[in-house]
Amino acid sequence: MAKNTLSSRFRKLDIDEFDENKFVDDHDEAADQQGPDAAEVDNLIRQYPLLDMMAALHVGLRNPPINSKNPAIKERAQTLVLRVLTSFRSSDIESAVKSLDKNRLDLLMKYIYRGFEKPTDNSSAILLQWHEKAFAVGGLGSIVRVMTARKTV
Repeated sequence: MAKNTLSSRFRKLDIDEFDENKFVDDHDEAADQQGPDAAEVDNLIRQYPLLDMMAALHVGLRNPPINSKNPAIKERAQTLVLRVLTSFRSSDIESAVKSLDKNRLDLLMKYIYRGFEKPTDNSSAILLQWHEKAFAVGGLGSIVRVMTARKTV
């Protein structure tokens, strides 16, 4: 038997500290989480050959604001990537998707699904074409990874 059953030492222990579901973001917004460079993307879109459009896509996907808590930064990145996607010709979409690695393809799928949330003029038809080509390259695994990801763009 315990000698002292009236002890209250156990109450000084913070059990929330050991909860693995509790997430605390220790760092502030980093400079690299400000999203893609809009000026560089606009410059590449204006030049318009296929190589410049692919470069614009890669620049648009280069610096995603995944860890950002600022919705304005995420919205700015979304509109920038959507502008790149709508600037492509339909015949060039497949080669652009094939030029992406697995992580960039998943990021593209995140932007496609985000674009479906807030459709603009004719964006749904274009996004469906991008989705078809991205699904052909990434398969069902890409969709599952995007749907189960906790961090959004």
